[in-house]
Amino acid sequence: MDKKYYLGFDAGTQSVKVAIYDEAGQEVAMATAPTTLLYPQPGWVQMDVGEYYQLIKQCMRDCSRQMAAKGLDVGQIRSIMGDGVICGIVCVDAEGNAISPYINYLDSRTSDDVEALKAQHLSIWAEETGNPEPHIMFPAMYARWFLKNIPAVRERGVKFVHNCPYILMHLAGLSGEEAFVDWGTMSGWGLGYNVLKKEWSPEQLSILGIDPKYMPRIVKPWDIIGTLCAADAAETGLPAGIPICAGAGDTMESMMGSGILEPGRAVDGAGTCSMFCAATDGIIPALSSPGNNLIFNSGTLPGTYFYWGMVRTGGLALRWFKDSIARKETDDLYYGELDRLAKAHPAGCNGALFIPYLTGSNGEYIHVRGTFTGLTLDSDQGALWRCVLEGIGYDYMEITDRYRKAGIDLSQLTITEGGSRDALWNQIKADMLDTRVVTLQVAGGAVPTNCVVAAYAVGDVPNLKDALQRQLAVRDEFMPNGEHTAMYRKQYVQRGHILKALNQALTE
Repeated sequence: MDKKYYLGFDAGTQSVKVAIYDEAGQEVAMATAPTTLLYPQPGWVQMDVGEYYQLIKQCMRDCSRQMAAKGLDVGQIRSIMGDGVICGIVCVDAEGNAISPYINYLDSRTSDDVEALKAQHLSIWAEETGNPEPHIMFPAMYARWFLKNIPAVRERGVKFVHNCPYILMHLAGLSGEEAFVDWGTMSGWGLGYNVLKKEWSPEQLSILGIDPKYMPRIVKPWDIIGTLCAADAAETGLPAGIPICAGAGDTMESMMGSGILEPGRAVDGAGTCSMFCAATDGIIPALSSPGNNLIFNSGTLPGTYFYWGMVRTGGLALRWFKDSIARKETDDLYYGELDRLAKAHPAGCNGALFIPYLTGSNGEYIHVRGTFTGLTLDSDQGALWRCVLEGIGYDYMEITDRYRKAGIDLSQLTITEGGSRDALWNQIKADMLDTRVVTLQVAGGAVPTNCVVAAYAVGDVPNLKDALQRQLAVRDEFMPNGEHTAMYRKQYVQRGHILKALNQALTE
């Protein structure tokens, strides 16, 4: 009997990944490709969404060739499912082609507009979305910027779409008017929708000045939105007609794949931006209040919700250090060498600190940028690397404190994505957050989860939650060192004083 296969992809910030899994959950083919980030002005970060589409097809072609080389039948690929960035959009025309840059959470161009909207102190944001105020990384703010600054958007724009739906609609040959967003990724907009009803909010959109005509239709992640078109089938080496699912948000899929299927669980999606998520059964007013710097979203599964805090340049800071400081841009194995060098230095790095705000702070220290402080003549590359890891960890501590104050149990943290492979960083997080840290044997994050959803979409998996539970075997465990925890807490307080002083000095 022929095996069944499922194709999943992740359209991330730094790279795309395509993988094919069989019905037993085993990866049979995988390909990745780096993306291009553009910095046209200080504080601006944008991408070409068309590159995402081309890179996904490139990786699909690589995977089909890998299957052929192994004697596996690509004709048995049953469905396609993807995920993408929840805080990022592009505007498309009637043909579905981009007429704006793709802007995501790394961009800060909306900061003035955000502050103007904040000053209105509107309660509807928290009541309907769980997010108490606007934020610079909300797609709702990017939509406002597009409408104000790009004439083509006003003249020919049809829909705003996220990067994953953009890829999927093109693979299926859909028009711009047929654009869609799944009910979880919709909540990535931050504003403009009702999170419990899972629908766009006419009142919020009116306040935002966004015509409802620009909003894509809302679907479920496992809904079939079309099939692989003939042109892309020929280009990728896959058969035409493969059912295509509606896709999901990267954070939502990572959470599901990490077992965060019920309230009280927490996961660290250690990707480009470090995202610290805690599941709830709905809006918690203590967390949905101004100044908490937490985002509230709905999950992929019905009735699931979570808060998350983010270090915007968490994983990106690691890549920046390896590429630009260590000058090892083409050597990903150098991360291991950096860890080896860092282990020569004690926890806390003798008081040296790194502030990871390379694209600006998303908290109260809006004027602070990336900074090393407390360095000495003994501060070699290993010391700087430990400072970077710990610098990200201090922002994690801030988020952890908020969760615990609201009564969320953080006795265990599951770490996923690329950062989960770094044992030193995992131990640092256990020490800094004073919690048991685990990683999973299936550490692919969102992509294997996408393939489970793909199987569910075509009826090959009868119960999605049960299928997800079967891939949660623990790989490694890291327990906190009490002495290190106490030391990090002391330095955390000192770091707060430094940040306040820096922000004040840069304000004057």
